[in-house]
Amino acid sequence: MDMDRPLTAERVSVGRPKPVTLITGASSGIGVELARIFAENGHEVVLAARRIPQLTTVAESIRVAGHPTPHVLSVDLARADATDWIARELAARNLEPSFLVNNAGYGLLGQAHMLDRADQLAMIDLNCRSLTDLSLRFIDSLARHRGGILNVASISGFIPGPGMSVYNASKAYVISFSEGLRRELKPKGIRVTALCPGPVPTEFQARAGIVDVHYPRGFDRSAREVARQGYDGLMRGRGIVVPGAHNKLVPLLPRFLPRRFIAAMVYRRLRRWEDV
Repeated sequence: MDMDRPLTAERVSVGRPKPVTLITGASSGIGVELARIFAENGHEVVLAARRIPQLTTVAESIRVAGHPTPHVLSVDLARADATDWIARELAARNLEPSFLVNNAGYGLLGQAHMLDRADQLAMIDLNCRSLTDLSLRFIDSLARHRGGILNVASISGFIPGPGMSVYNASKAYVISFSEGLRRELKPKGIRVTALCPGPVPTEFQARAGIVDVHYPRGFDRSAREVARQGYDGLMRGRGIVVPGAHNKLVPLLPRFLPRRFIAAMVYRRLRRWEDV
């Protein structure tokens, strides 16, 4: 789909809107695996991302596997009008979210004062503003279907992150927002889960500028495993999901170590990455 193409009345169908699972960032990595797992569990999915060839490939693989053919939305969530466009497009197709998966996001490796300021502000817009907008926009339909929201955060959100300061802060926002929203929406029957993976071998690393970085053994997990645990956690009504036993140690660090010590430790690791 093209965001700049106007909607037409002919595309609007009649009858009660069909419940769907809307997944952003669904063209690669964790987003692809989340789309597959939701489809495998009987959900009709809407795949939203910028790259139409990749989205089409994912949709076809889900169809070939015997699941309902996904709806595809080619949309750049960095655009200020993206969420408005998504809402109009779903309405035009007579669809409404019963589940929402906010997976779109990116990070940048490097010291904040040395990275491009516009890129970092755009990161906040995508990781925080768009996620918040979509989460609030579809509450009525989520409540009608007693569905839920899965917000993809990161273990980075639990600790200060020199070298990825804006990214860590954006994921801290996602975790805090999800926890607060979960309590607010519980009376409406809406589940809210923050999925907080550690390192996952995906395109994220290349986009962030993380090259030839080796994480401590036991911390990385596959996109498939992370997606499966995220889905299971959402369906069970868990507030926070941290895949992997090693990664579960990270949220505990601020309880036992001063944040300034953690920041210094992370910064020393950054300097080793910069010297690679």
